[in-house]
Amino acid sequence: MKSLKPYLMRALVDWIVDSECTPYLVIDCNAPGVDVPTEHATDGKLVLNISAAATRGFSIGEQEVEVGCRFAGKPVHINVPIGAVMAVYARENGKGMVFEVETGTESAPGPKAVAPPEGAASSEADKPRDAGQKAEGPKLKLVK
Repeated sequence: MKSLKPYLMRALVDWIVDSECTPYLVIDCNAPGVDVPTEHATDGKLVLNISAAATRGFSIGEQEVEVGCRFAGKPVHINVPIGAVMAVYARENGKGMVFEVETGTESAPGPKAVAPPEGAASSEADKPRDAGQKAEGPKLKLVK
């Protein structure tokens, strides 16, 4: 399957804008393939205002984020790999989502979701109990 990250990022940006807040993007400047003005970074992270008023040509593709912005009044065009995006959040309230930075390359894919082997315990409720442990029933109450 395709990476879920760009889809989540686009949805978050839309949600933040629809909520009348300012979307911000946090980029790991040390991730592979990142070429950004590091003089504006703090602790290896660059925070970008990606609102329509602050950028030109902002897009989130399947492999990279592309944005035209200004640093100290100078226009800069940035292409950042999706894997280098650390977070998308709203400036006004901090709501958003933090992502893991992907350090691998396409030739070395990251971990994939795999179904557990048949018979494997997948949750606390499915795990075997100790001999002295009593099984708990549902916690539902009949209301008339």
